[in-house]
Amino acid sequence: MSSSVEPPARALDQRTFDEWPPELRALFDGEALASKIGFTASLITCDAGGHLRTSLLGIGELYAPDATSLAFALWPSSRAARTLGSLARDTLHTTEFGHHGHKRAHAALTFVHEGAFHQVQLEVEPLPLAGSGTNEAGCGLALFIASIDVGEAQRVGYARLTGGIAFELSGPASEQQTVLARWERQIGELRQAADR
Repeated sequence: MSSSVEPPARALDQRTFDEWPPELRALFDGEALASKIGFTASLITCDAGGHLRTSLLGIGELYAPDATSLAFALWPSSRAARTLGSLARDTLHTTEFGHHGHKRAHAALTFVHEGAFHQVQLEVEPLPLAGSGTNEAGCGLALFIASIDVGEAQRVGYARLTGGIAFELSGPASEQQTVLARWERQIGELRQAADR
């Protein structure tokens, strides 16, 4: 005779959230970027043709201005930036108008943090810059703001995720410092645009 109840060690621990838990808010606070080098999140978008596209974002491209939002930066020529920008103008793929007056597109952010797999469903809109009429920042990146629709964190008792997609900066220390300085400028621009 078998039991239909999973033993605690095999059970899936799944938690949902509609605002950043404290540990994730701290991860995306735009501070101490040097200590977060290597963190990578996957931003998944769906283009008008129904194809899923993945963009990898580092900690220097992600900033949570409050408990329910995430600002992020993408290369303007990337498929994700083009998709999110065009879907925000396309009524077939959007929900309501967002805080900044644009229609909102959908995306998902996935990553591993503190032994759990996270997937956050986002409603995204371009983040216009004051007086520019565009969402392309001085750092050369397209800026977006998203609100959390629903987030999930999953882990199991019998195994611990030790990492997801990760990277390390290459080159001499001076080049690594240049990247870190660029990230700090990008976070500054995200912070300034999101806090308007």
